[in-house]
Amino acid sequence: MINTAKDALNLASGKSDYAEVYIEKEKSIDVDIQNNEVKFAKEEFVCGMSIRVILNGKMGFSYTTNLDKINETVQNAIFNAKSNVADENFTFAIESKYNHVKGIYDKKIEVMDIESSIDFAKTMINVVEEEKCEPTSGGFSAGFVESLILNSNGVNCKNIGTSCSGFIAVNAEENSEVSTAYEGDSSRSFDINPEWIADNACEIAKNSLNGKPIETKDMDVLLDYRAASGLLGTFVNAVNADNVQRGRSIYANEIGNEVVSPSLSIYDDGTYDGGLNSSIGDGEGTKSQKTTVIKNGTLKNFIYDLYTSKKGDSESTGNGMRSSFADMPAVGLSNLILEFDDLTEISDIKNGIIVTDVLGAHTANPISGDFSVEANNAFKIENGEISEPVKKAMLSGNIFKVMKNMSGVSKETRQMGPFIIPRILARGLRVVG
Repeated sequence: MINTAKDALNLASGKSDYAEVYIEKEKSIDVDIQNNEVKFAKEEFVCGMSIRVILNGKMGFSYTTNLDKINETVQNAIFNAKSNVADENFTFAIESKYNHVKGIYDKKIEVMDIESSIDFAKTMINVVEEEKCEPTSGGFSAGFVESLILNSNGVNCKNIGTSCSGFIAVNAEENSEVSTAYEGDSSRSFDINPEWIADNACEIAKNSLNGKPIETKDMDVLLDYRAASGLLGTFVNAVNADNVQRGRSIYANEIGNEVVSPSLSIYDDGTYDGGLNSSIGDGEGTKSQKTTVIKNGTLKNFIYDLYTSKKGDSESTGNGMRSSFADMPAVGLSNLILEFDDLTEISDIKNGIIVTDVLGAHTANPISGDFSVEANNAFKIENGEISEPVKKAMLSGNIFKVMKNMSGVSKETRQMGPFIIPRILARGLRVVG
């Protein structure tokens, strides 16, 4: 890997002003569940290389899955640069000393075989059937990724990581009434529990049976981990420097102002132990770091990659992310951590609902923050106790207004995608029955 990268860098550097080589090797296993059986299982090995060059202020990009075609890939990158428009903000990372990040590699996942993965999926199916529920879909995946970035500024960034995830969707039935539920878990280590995933999905589905209507009004809404992460997807658009610079962020001129509850602090931390998106360096080779985005309600910083940081006369926050070798880096989250100074107990909620998940969060307006979503697996809270299930409800509001009046409900956190969050209480949210 290193010799191939050096050869490609030497060739590209000789034909351009600046050059960067990115090589990625990935082993993945995917198991798919349909109804009560494993539908298919596959193991894949992918290796690819991408090259970026800067020539006369113009960026060129090319990639290949054939590492013997270095010369052709370099030539394509040079051709694409010549066809591009010059931009003074194109730049590559500078040489850094990277720190070790804990909990992002597990040998068990690297050597995992397809039979073990199928056993994990079958365990979830068996537990669901033992609980007298019906599995409808699910799956298990595991992956090992090794990547290397070399550039003409001296960057040599090698990341090695593993991850795995499992999920199951189930039906529960009683007196011809059917309810559905979903549960899943992800980790950088092989420490996720198939029994817990299946048990929790079944418990939620069973508890959701015989739901009762709910009155339309403003009330306190306790957002469980999955529901909270769904709504927060709209908020993060506002702290993305690319959106700020394009005039697509409500926070564009709010640095130094209070924008959320003063009890809330938010950090983007690419060095978080065991974080799903932790690494020693981002997809551009910039050293990973912990960035304070919001401190005690006050907006302190946006998240930047190299391009937006130069354009904004700032520094990269280590948020230049790649989805694969076939893609250019762009601004993205690492691990977004929400911390609340003040916690609200469920016992303090006199009249509200708890929502396990939301459907339709992707339809929220990314600029205004307005949303209208379906509350999935919701339950009434009466006088501090969870009571009956809610048959059907919608939640509507504005995420930026909601975040000015929210609090944490527990110190226990879960990572859902990029979000490391507790349960969250949103006060005065419109619930439509």
